[in-house]
Amino acid sequence: MSELQTGGCHCGQLRYQFSGPLQDIAHCHCSICRRVSGGLVTTWITLPRSAFQWLAGKPACYDSSAQCARYFCSNCGAHVALTTQLSPDSIDVTIATLDHPEQAPADRHIWTRSRLPWLHLDEHLPEETEETL
Repeated sequence: MSELQTGGCHCGQLRYQFSGPLQDIAHCHCSICRRVSGGLVTTWITLPRSAFQWLAGKPACYDSSAQCARYFCSNCGAHVALTTQLSPDSIDVTIATLDHPEQAPADRHIWTRSRLPWLHLDEHLPEETEETL
């Protein structure tokens, strides 16, 4: 049986849950994640859309590219999830918004071609210059 994971935004307006193991977790170094989040990296878990559901609130949506929609809280601005047409049956959820992010370490880096050259983080993990699906 899959474990139930929960999370939400800073102000509590958005809450979500998903079932499944904490795996397929990547530090993303793309410039879009940096600009949207204001952070150096965004760490994502990828899971089937069918395993995810919003429990409270309705997220605002921002199309950050022709293929990618990002979901965030319209009140506090927290970046919570994204979907991409490149993988229509999946949703990516930000690890930082989990109720227990300490239980979800990354297992790889993606979009390292865009990594800031002075950033050193989990250097023992495998890297992908882009993201392979």
